[in-house]
Amino acid sequence: MTEIELFRARADEAGNAAASCDLDNVRERHLRAQAAWEAMAVRAERVANQRALNEAEKEARSAVAF
Repeated sequence: MTEIELFRARADEAGNAAASCDLDNVRERHLRAQAAWEAMAVRAERVANQRALNEAEKEARSAVAF
C-alpha cells in the first residue's frame, strides 16, 4: 500500500466514522480528520508527480550530455 493509498483509506475511515456518529462534536472531529487525511493525500500525490517529473527531466539532461 502506497502512502497515498494509506492516506485515502484513513480519510474513508474517518468519513465512515463521521457518518455513524450520533454526537455532533464527535462527528465534526471525524470530518476534520477526514479533511486532514485527504489534504495529506493530495499533497503526497503532488509531491510524487513532481518527483517523477524531476526524474524525467534529469534523465533527459543526462541523455543530451552524452
